[in-house]
Amino acid sequence: MVLFISLVVLIIGWLVWRYLSQKKQDAQPLPTNYPQLLQAYVPYYQELSPEKKKLFDDRVNHFLHHVKIEGVATTVDDVDKVLVASSAIIPIFGFEDWYYPLTNVLLYEGSFNADFQTTGEGRNILGMVGEGGALQSTMVLSKPALHEGFANETGKENTGIHEFVHLLDKADGSTDGLPEYLLEKDHIKPWLQLIHKSIHDIKANHSDINPYGVTNEAEFFAVVAEYFFKRPDLLHEKHPELFTRLEEIFHQHPLEE
Repeated sequence: MVLFISLVVLIIGWLVWRYLSQKKQDAQPLPTNYPQLLQAYVPYYQELSPEKKKLFDDRVNHFLHHVKIEGVATTVDDVDKVLVASSAIIPIFGFEDWYYPLTNVLLYEGSFNADFQTTGEGRNILGMVGEGGALQSTMVLSKPALHEGFANETGKENTGIHEFVHLLDKADGSTDGLPEYLLEKDHIKPWLQLIHKSIHDIKANHSDINPYGVTNEAEFFAVVAEYFFKRPDLLHEKHPELFTRLEEIFHQHPLEE
């Protein structure tokens, strides 16, 4: 009985320590140069109102205090951190109190293969979320691809956003392109039908959506989400039904911000 009580006290003590530790981290201000970096490097941020920019700053600050960003054979500077955090916050900016099950983001000097090797054959991967084992709570990103996603303002691709959308998709238990907890029940079937119709159009060369989206429903969702956040104007013009569904899924209205 004494041992049990001691164990309970230890557990409670650890939980209290963890809570206070996290609260202390959250109380630390965002570095003073980060809003300027966000304004300079993140087009999505540039379009926000002053009030929403402050909220975005706070979300970035929270992310960076809870997720460690490290370089593998490359350095990590403030711009890298701002771009990783922005990739994470952009897809969830329409939700309150949303946090990823993530502890680490590894930046590689270039593309890598399925074994996370940067030399040899098959180095065509730009981003990946760990599955099981030591990489369960880790994301791996190509540093050049991360930067290109934000630097190319007219493009429709963003590797960082793509990978964080996969994490968002996975929150209901499976990475399948169907974020069921974000869609009304009667909208799930129409969304799946829209995915399949859009994939058919890509295969028939009747679409400007990234062909990688035909891989499966999960990749289509991530690819079209990149398009939604990078070029909402063009997506609205060319794919109005997709645009409307993505507004519903992400709780964001990028053409009205």
